[in-house]
Amino acid sequence: MKILAVGDLIGATAIKELKNKLIKIKKEEQIDFVIVNAENVAEGMGITEQNFKDILALNIDVITMGNHTWGKKDIFKFIDHPKLIRPANYAKGVVGKGYNIYTCQDKKIAVINLIGRVDINVLSENPFIVAKELIVKLQNQVDMIFIDFHAEATAEKIAMGYFLDGKVTAIFGTHTHVQTADEKILPKGTAYITDIGMTGPKNSVIGMDIETSIKRFETTLPERYKIATGECIFNGVIFDVDDNNRVKSIKRLYE
Repeated sequence: MKILAVGDLIGATAIKELKNKLIKIKKEEQIDFVIVNAENVAEGMGITEQNFKDILALNIDVITMGNHTWGKKDIFKFIDHPKLIRPANYAKGVVGKGYNIYTCQDKKIAVINLIGRVDINVLSENPFIVAKELIVKLQNQVDMIFIDFHAEATAEKIAMGYFLDGKVTAIFGTHTHVQTADEKILPKGTAYITDIGMTGPKNSVIGMDIETSIKRFETTLPERYKIATGECIFNGVIFDVDDNNRVKSIKRLYE
């Protein structure tokens, strides 16, 4: 079985890029299951109802979120949709689900969304503790567990990888929008990559307009960010899972 995880969609143009590339990739790579991070799809912050419908129309299996989960009020209209998950370590009682279980080729796949706490400025519970509790809950119910760890700090992501090595099928990082070249199978069998990158404007500052971004850094004035325009890139990874539910290879996509 092959599972495709697509890096953070940046703006509505990213949905078009996803649509343009997905059919070809699914056919050529024989993809069975697709996870997409969409917390930046509404022009850089959150997701609208129309964005959500457009992504679902592409037969995506799971949509994960992150620090901009609540960026658009629209989300409260569809927060309970089974294909949408938000960080599981948000405060207890928050609407929505932090994980869900899906069926693909008679396999039960749990997908968990977590958010980091280092330099991300979101009030959340300890992702390590929450991850451990969820794995205990899920391990006898599913065949595979995939985690989208939406975090800023590389060290926090790497630590999570080793913390859960042998306990989950794969951990992939999102949020920084820069694809890392450290994909690996950890010593106890868990597949890991620090960040799968982004799907959005290629000539940009992590998806944002270059001049606007430079002005913010140069002047420190609160210039409003805007999405860059022009050619898009498609970032993601493919996890190739064997019959024993272990990842045998990871392939990065940068198109």
